[in-house]
Amino acid sequence: DIRLIEVTENICKRLLDYNLHKERSGSNRFAKGMSETFETLHNLVHKGVKVVMDIPYELWNETSAEVADLKKQCDVLVEEYEDVIEDWYRHHQTEDLSQFLCADRVLKGKDASCLAEKWTGKKGDLASAGEKPSKKKSGKKKKKAAKEQSEGAESLSLEESGVQEAAPLPHSPTDEL
Repeated sequence: DIRLIEVTENICKRLLDYNLHKERSGSNRFAKGMSETFETLHNLVHKGVKVVMDIPYELWNETSAEVADLKKQCDVLVEEYEDVIEDWYRHHQTEDLSQFLCADRVLKGKDASCLAEKWTGKKGDLASAGEKPSKKKSGKKKKKAAKEQSEGAESLSLEESGVQEAAPLPHSPTDEL
């Protein structure tokens, strides 16, 4: 009983560890770690580039409005379905919680396609995918791993490998300095 209380009281707070990754789609937009966009912006600032945005630099790492809203929705959902969650915990733990709670009750008769979304890992997202980042490799091991990876990547389509297809960038004479 203590475990159930602990989890239901703290599960939504854990969402505040997530960030919005606007470069992704669906529920994969919410993930731990810095988004590619903000990572790039931080790197530019650390290299001395002046970055001007609507958001002050001090707020770049603060919880976004979307994540705060997600937490509020979670709080409401946990409170509204408290009895269902408790029933699952006491009598139905052999059933998948996302099916028992989300598909069969919360989303019953509504679009449940979000439950079928699969995580498609991106470069640098090992920690959020439940894997630990690998240790740095020595020169020979690194070269061998890169060679093996490039040989294996040849058989993947661009979409499967997560590589964006090459596209020309629009350019106009006014872009010149």
